[in-house]
Amino acid sequence: MILYPPAKINLGLHILKKRSDGYHQIETIMAAIPLYDILEITPWAQDQFIQTGIEVPDQGELNLCQKALILLRNYVDIPPVRIHLRKQIPVGAGLGGGSSDASYTLLGLNTMFELGFTLNELEVFAAQLGSDCPFFIRGGLQLASGRGELLSQLPKLNFKVQLALLNPGVHVSTAKAYSQVKPNSERSSLKEWVEGKELSGLQNDFESSVFGQFPIIEEIKTKLSDHGAFYSAMSGSGSSVFGLFDLNQEIDLPNELEKFVLYRGKFEF
Repeated sequence: MILYPPAKINLGLHILKKRSDGYHQIETIMAAIPLYDILEITPWAQDQFIQTGIEVPDQGELNLCQKALILLRNYVDIPPVRIHLRKQIPVGAGLGGGSSDASYTLLGLNTMFELGFTLNELEVFAAQLGSDCPFFIRGGLQLASGRGELLSQLPKLNFKVQLALLNPGVHVSTAKAYSQVKPNSERSSLKEWVEGKELSGLQNDFESSVFGQFPIIEEIKTKLSDHGAFYSAMSGSGSSVFGLFDLNQEIDLPNELEKFVLYRGKFEF
C-alpha cells in the first residue's frame, strides 16, 4: 500500500493563554496542501522501518510511524510490516510532516488489515502521538483549538489561489518559540476571518518571537508581499513561509528566493 501524507499550512495562529498543564491554548486554521511525503506499508517477515529522502536528525527515539504501529498493537493484532517512508516535507519546518506520516500510518494499517476503526477512533489514537496528528486523519480545512487537538471541520470555501511555499532551511525550536511568545486572548475567532475570506487580517503569533531569531524568515515574508502576495505568513512555529496570490497572477519571485521554493502552484480551500 502506498500513501501520500500531505503537509499543512496555518491560516493564522493565535496563542491565547498558558494553561495549567504547561501547554498553551491556541486557535488556528489548518489547511492540507499538495506537498507530500511517500509512505509505503507492506506485509513483511518481520517489522522493518526504512527512511529515505530528506535526512531526519537522529534523536535516539523511534519514528512516529513506528510509534503509530506500536500504538495500534496495544488494541489489535497486526502482522509484521515493512514501513518505507520517503521524506519530501522538510523537518522542523512548521508543515506537520511528521504528524502527517504518523496519522497516515494509522489510516494505512486500518485499511490494509481491515481493523474497523472509525475516523473518530483514529483521531483519538492520533492525539496520543502529537497535537497536530488528529488533523491529518481527515485533512481538508479545519479549525483547531485546545493544544491543537480539538478539531472542527470547516466547509470548503471554494477559495482558489496560487500558493508559493518557501523554506530557508533553518530549524526553529517550537519550545523556544513558545517560551518567547506573548499570549493574547482578546481577539475575534479565526473562523470569522476565514469564512469572510479576510485573510489579510490574520496573524501568526509565533512570528513576533521567531523573526528576531531568524531574520531570513521575516525577509522571505516581506518579499512575498512585495512581489504580489495578498497574504503571506509563517506556517506554524516556522521556518516555512507561504504566500497566496491571485489565481491568474504570474508569480515572479526574485532570484534569491527561488532556491527556497518547496511548492508553487494552484491551491483551493
